[in-house]
Amino acid sequence: MNSLRSLETRIGRGDLTEVKDKLLLTSARLIYHKYRQFHSRLTKIPLGVAINRDTHRGQLIFHKKPILLPGESFIALDRLKIKSRST
Repeated sequence: MNSLRSLETRIGRGDLTEVKDKLLLTSARLIYHKYRQFHSRLTKIPLGVAINRDTHRGQLIFHKKPILLPGESFIALDRLKIKSRST
């Protein structure tokens, strides 16, 4: 906990929140891409990922009204797809 406070002091609380959000998004993308890797013929397309903000463990959500546990965030499918850059 002390290391988190010192990190907040050094880089600012807002910047730390942004870093945490990017890490959470990266973890959710890994969960989604792992699913796609093992299910090449997607019969069900998930709506997104419910992911724990502390442990970064998550699961795909297929229901329109997900029920999240305390400490979980929902990341929609459109945020999980990486947009390719045109060259």
